[in-house]
Amino acid sequence: MTPSRMQALIFDVDGTIADTERAHLAAFNHAFAEAGLDWRWDEAQYTQLLEISGGKERILHYWRATRGEMVDVSGTAVGETVQRLHDLKTAAYETMVNSGGVHLRPGVLELMEEARTRGLGLAIATTTSPVNIATLLRKAIGPHWRLSFSVIADASSAPVKKPDPQVYRQVLQAMKLRGRDCLAFEDSANGLRAATGAGIATVITPTHFTAHHDFGGALRVLPDLAGVTVNDLQDWSCNADARSGALA
Repeated sequence: MTPSRMQALIFDVDGTIADTERAHLAAFNHAFAEAGLDWRWDEAQYTQLLEISGGKERILHYWRATRGEMVDVSGTAVGETVQRLHDLKTAAYETMVNSGGVHLRPGVLELMEEARTRGLGLAIATTTSPVNIATLLRKAIGPHWRLSFSVIADASSAPVKKPDPQVYRQVLQAMKLRGRDCLAFEDSANGLRAATGAGIATVITPTHFTAHHDFGGALRVLPDLAGVTVNDLQDWSCNADARSGALA
């Protein structure tokens, strides 16, 4: 087997580029209070809800789990309510980010900058909303943050959420690359399954909310990306290719 040449790095957003989940949790609870609901998620409950990919999907799952199946006479009321709650949550999250309440995880920006100088492509593969991505990266990278990425695939382009590999397959198609020519960065088991389902070796940096997940099959599991270089990634990838070739 000919070793692959690493050509692009593909990043998840929430939990991977930044440890955003505490801010998201606070934003959900703010939205529920603003809407006059008596819902309040604690960390343990939210940790379980993170098994469901997508904010609107989490709201709907919780609603059904606590209130039973809803009879939607109009056919649109449930969807409209979930959308309103999610809009309120998104606005609250944006305020938190803009006030400096969310920061990039260690090593992320440095690795991205090195990858660009080494001629590697950068992409985003997330099932969060475009507005959440823009809010975070505009604050962290600057107003021209989009220029840092060759491809951005998100909830607007990939409606089937992780662990389905749809979003990663979209990125590969747009970049005209094979999975074996890229590395993915994720923080959760669902993200790992999505990336590896598209044939992409994956580096995991767990968060407080995902540390208990099963990361079997990951290329590496690290506390964060501090000190990680492109040469490290190339070595890990080549060693994995060599092991695969030996087993083939």
